Amino acid sequence: MASCTPLSSSIVEYFEGDGYYRCGYCKNESGSRSNGMWAHSMTVQDYQDLIDRGWRRSGKYVYKPVMDKTCCPQYTIRCQPLQFQPSKSHKKVLKKMLKFLAKGEISKGNCEDEPMEPLTEDAVAGDVALINKLDIQCDLKRLGENLKESLAREEKKGKSAKKEESNELIQSQDKRAKLGSGEPSPSVAVHTAPKPGKGADLSKPPCRKAKEIRKERKRLKLMQQNPTGECEGGQAQREPLSLLPPKAKSNQPKSLEDLIFEPLPEDASHKLEVRLVPVSFEDPEFKSSFSQSLSLYVKYQMAIHQDSPDECGKTEFTRFLCSSPLEAENPPGGPDCGYGSFHQQYWLDGKIIAVGVIDILPYCVSSVYLYYDPDYSFLSLGVYSALREIAFTKQLHEKTPQLSYYYMGFYIHSCPKMRYKGHYRPSDLLCPETYVWVPIEQCLPALENSKYCRFNQDPEAVDEGRSRKPDRLQVFYKKAIMPYGVYKKQRRDPGEEAAVLQYASLVGQACAERMLLFRN
Repeated sequence: MASCTPLSSSIVEYFEGDGYYRCGYCKNESGSRSNGMWAHSMTVQDYQDLIDRGWRRSGKYVYKPVMDKTCCPQYTIRCQPLQFQPSKSHKKVLKKMLKFLAKGEISKGNCEDEPMEPLTEDAVAGDVALINKLDIQCDLKRLGENLKESLAREEKKGKSAKKEESNELIQSQDKRAKLGSGEPSPSVAVHTAPKPGKGADLSKPPCRKAKEIRKERKRLKLMQQNPTGECEGGQAQREPLSLLPPKAKSNQPKSLEDLIFEPLPEDASHKLEVRLVPVSFEDPEFKSSFSQSLSLYVKYQMAIHQDSPDECGKTEFTRFLCSSPLEAENPPGGPDCGYGSFHQQYWLDGKIIAVGVIDILPYCVSSVYLYYDPDYSFLSLGVYSALREIAFTKQLHEKTPQLSYYYMGFYIHSCPKMRYKGHYRPSDLLCPETYVWVPIEQCLPALENSKYCRFNQDPEAVDEGRSRKPDRLQVFYKKAIMPYGVYKKQRRDPGEEAAVLQYASLVGQACAERMLLFRN
């Protein structure tokens, strides 16, 4: 019997089989392999669970690389902001920005681990045209309105059935709570917090500056000349003889926030403001800044990615970076800004110089894309924006404790220029077979030997969130919602079953029971 579902349900249209695309990393014309689906709408919890199974979105197209077949395996990577310590080169980028803002100084040269590309995600390995093509094929607006109208009718008809399904959904969500929490699986025996990047070893005393060493030597010399402990001026020497710096606090490494928000002089040369704007044409701030943001995107794409004007116009920009399937949510206990898709705009002296596209989800901030003004490349905006997003995640965590990770997209070890994401430590990679998180230090030796790896070392471990009951998968068919077990009796098309089972295996049991799979 068909039942009704709230209008906030995820609605997806799965594309059968593996797609072959041009790889944006190794440039293989047909080496990139992925599965994909069009998300007409999606809840933030469903998307959180999907990215914890290796999925990623570009606009409304959600895709998952076929890891053991694609030319450049893409491993989901997350950073742990609560334990993050900026590396030496990260600090250089932050100091460079402060000098520019304070005095207008422009530093020459790039930092040693600064990426060739900013922290961005290529649309299905660089093929934005594919997103536009799929958008046209799916006829999003007409189908979306049709689905919503049908759901509204179902809601009026089946209130009793709705109550029954709600109880079933709650039970399903309870079972999924641990699997979708972003926490590592118990099957991974060793999960120690790795040391931060190339920065200082926090298990050892912090390094001392030459100036402090000279002061210490001078103090020791004075102590030897005056054994009574009297210094110039007749004041007693209260500090005991020690090789440690006189002020321990001054030797403590500065936090990320201290480095970012260091006070500027009143007569600072420049003013930088970071604004968080919801991705919605109903939002007045997003709407008023759209034209300037679009112009910046076109300038960036043409200069950095050598796109032609036809490849990065208003249509492409809107579909790729302003069209999100995520439904905005603002539940009690969530962050003040709510969940959903946002543009984090960097305004310098009243002008947008960079935009970070991010998704705020129940357990993480997920980086989607970054575009910036090439005229300000000397500020290393790719690295700077990543550090700001890590600090922003920590800020959200204060209000919403479960939101404690920063997802950087994909780590691609076989592509040297994409390895920079591993410099943000501590970080974890997602095992492509069991979907548990493993510290990146434990993964790198295996990746040196093989571009595709199973990171979970337990040979008995399996995917705990795998599809076990495909008949409970939810289908939207002929303006009605029904379990797949009911749907397949009506259709009786054996050829379709392979595609549905493939979809269920890729999204997992929890999402298969919550999301609506559109069939026509």
